[in-house]
Amino acid sequence: MNDINTPQELLNLTGKVAVVTGAGKGIGAACAEILAAAGAKVVVSTRHLDEATEEAERIKAAGGEATPFRCDVLVDADLVGLVDFTVKTYGRLDILINNAGGGGGGTESPFAIDRAYVEKIYNMNVFAPWRLCQLATPHMQRGGYGSIVNISSMSSINHSPGIAIYASTKAALNHMSANLAHDFGPMGIRINCVGPGATRTDALASVLTPEIEERMLAHTPIHRLGEASDIARAVLFLASPMASWISGQTLMVNGGGAQTLD
Repeated sequence: MNDINTPQELLNLTGKVAVVTGAGKGIGAACAEILAAAGAKVVVSTRHLDEATEEAERIKAAGGEATPFRCDVLVDADLVGLVDFTVKTYGRLDILINNAGGGGGGTESPFAIDRAYVEKIYNMNVFAPWRLCQLATPHMQRGGYGSIVNISSMSSINHSPGIAIYASTKAALNHMSANLAHDFGPMGIRINCVGPGATRTDALASVLTPEIEERMLAHTPIHRLGEASDIARAVLFLASPMASWISGQTLMVNGGGAQTLD
């Protein structure tokens, strides 16, 4: 065997520092928890400090190390502050999970939304991840380790009504990440996306009905909806040395299906 590391060693993030945006609940919280369980020190970032604090306390109660930080990804000074805070607190930054985002839900009627809405969703889902990459990568390069995972969506490849802006931002995120892999690779930094299928979060719960779930499962070979932990496991894999030769990819985590509606 050329690789003498065990699977446990390859998934061990002890000594690494991770930032997770939108980490107060749902997929972001699950990502923060699994990274901490793997040994990383985690900065739990979200717009609401109380949510970030509660999640950081849950991680610490489980034996991990975490620190909360309030960050609105639409505010550039907050993005700068998040990276500065992380490096000041822990001395390094190794892993960035760009999870914060918004839009979609089948509510984006092209006849009702306006330019301000479009700009906001693009700023949230495309510009903010790019800006955090720009801010974080110099620290990753200095530290000798870097893995960025952007949370995309199955919407980036599906076709549905009322979701054109959100879907196009996630498609842009996939393509941006694939191209940034060529910029970051020589720096020793990997960048990938995880595209969740229909996952049980508060956002899905707001629109999910038994009928909609049944229609989604008709297109899902693994016959259940996703859980936040399913997405977090894929994120851990891509963030860890286990995926050391994987960059520029989008991994769809969707039970083998598309969860589209007929």
